[in-house]
Amino acid sequence: MEALEEEQATINDDRSAQKAKISFPNEIVEEILSRLPVKSILRFRSVCKSWLSLISDPSFAKLQLTRATDSYRTALFISAYDPSARKRHFLSAARDGGSVTHLFTLANSPTRCDITEAEHLNGLVLFNYGNDSIYQNYAFVVNPSTHKIFKLPGLTSYAKGKVNICYFFGFDESTNEHKVLSIVSYDVQSIKPKHQIMVFSFTNYSWRKINVDLPSDCRWYNGIKRSACVNSVIHLILQNQKEILAFDLRTEKFLIVKIPADAQNRSRCSRPHLMKIDGLLGVVRHDGMFETNEMHMWTLQDYENRVWVKQTVTFPKSWSVVGCPFPLDSANMEEIIFSLNKLSRNVISALIYNMKSGCFKSVQFNLDHPFLCSDTVQFQQIKCYVERIKPF
Repeated sequence: MEALEEEQATINDDRSAQKAKISFPNEIVEEILSRLPVKSILRFRSVCKSWLSLISDPSFAKLQLTRATDSYRTALFISAYDPSARKRHFLSAARDGGSVTHLFTLANSPTRCDITEAEHLNGLVLFNYGNDSIYQNYAFVVNPSTHKIFKLPGLTSYAKGKVNICYFFGFDESTNEHKVLSIVSYDVQSIKPKHQIMVFSFTNYSWRKINVDLPSDCRWYNGIKRSACVNSVIHLILQNQKEILAFDLRTEKFLIVKIPADAQNRSRCSRPHLMKIDGLLGVVRHDGMFETNEMHMWTLQDYENRVWVKQTVTFPKSWSVVGCPFPLDSANMEEIIFSLNKLSRNVISALIYNMKSGCFKSVQFNLDHPFLCSDTVQFQQIKCYVERIKPF
């Protein structure tokens, strides 16, 4: 009996030794790991030193982001604000609905927040909120995959009078780097307002002043923070609602892009909005939806020659049950996600339109955290992001 046990132990030891000798080439390991969820990749750093070295390499982070984008491995970033508690909650959820995950909470948020806006680019989200004052305007860069948050350094102003500040998110494809454009306007009510142009770089984590002039007669609505970055160019609609101000992150120069004539504003009650649609610059008009049940959008199919193509989205007859759906983001290359609607104390929903099939679907999210079920909590933003292993 003892002889049999010793023989079996010897066999097991031999098998273990053989398994230990089996190893995959680094290229195969890299391919497998790069296709896993970020949560799993971060756990696997502790498997062995070689995996830690591989995952920590900047080239792996770039490959992982490419894999996430190619496979549409995306999730949703949601922000909620509770004015009674002065807390702002950041959440994430799967694109097909289900329970929301609480990422983190910002306490002591300003009691007066006129504008809140968020924009995602290559796995990161820029979230900024506040009023017109440079001293009450905040910007954060969030990585929902790693639950990391970075508050941008504040800007200093020595100017007297009214000051308006805006932050815009961008990605410079020539340097493979996220950047933040800040435009500070002084004496915005004067005939010739002065501007200060700043760019924040994640290479040295600091602001840098850009000596460039805005195009003449260039104005936009105070506090407007919605922009769209396409092909390393940040875009925002001007106050005349006929033109788009564009800032090229590669040349650090401004230019003007004309909005299609039929997309220009015809009413004081509404204005066209910018969105990134199917990877292209898009202009959306959702006014008149109650009368026509339609939303119109234009995409800049040929950027160099300024060729716009118009599309019309027709809503189902039952769309009115969710109020007036406002287009907030392009969930992936084929879908547009609309504003959130609270169905009950612990359930919110979003309307999603598939541009390829022309069909709508309602996605529901469960609020499993008691502090999110309060009647005072306002769900303001929902954005789509790809998983990114690099914090910033």
